[in-house]
Amino acid sequence: QVSLAESGGGLVQPGGSLKLSCVASGRTFGSYPLGWFRRVPGKEREFVASISRTGDSAYYADSVKGRFTVSRDNDKNTGYLQMNTLKPEDTAVYYCAVHRNPHGFDLEYDTLYAYNYWGQGTQVTVSS
Repeated sequence: QVSLAESGGGLVQPGGSLKLSCVASGRTFGSYPLGWFRRVPGKEREFVASISRTGDSAYYADSVKGRFTVSRDNDKNTGYLQMNTLKPEDTAVYYCAVHRNPHGFDLEYDTLYAYNYWGQGTQVTVSS
């Protein structure tokens, strides 16, 4: 079982940057792919980015590709989401989550049901 805690959110102006962290408890963090999702009120959580258990592959939503970078440090039990060139439409609560099936990650990297452990989220607000 893995427990996750996001941090690093805040208020930033358009064009600014934030780096989110996802600290995991437990010894098995490195065995699971990690996903980042975001949600705004009244909408379902949407896929943002994900990374394989070893960090050798990553996926991004088209809306953030080229601006966001997902990474991880398994020795620190921490995942990261570097967000650059932030836009107002990036405003959301951002969640990290652990993928339940490393072997199926490449087929379900953006699938909500494939992630079985979730953090509480961190608020990102992009506004002038």
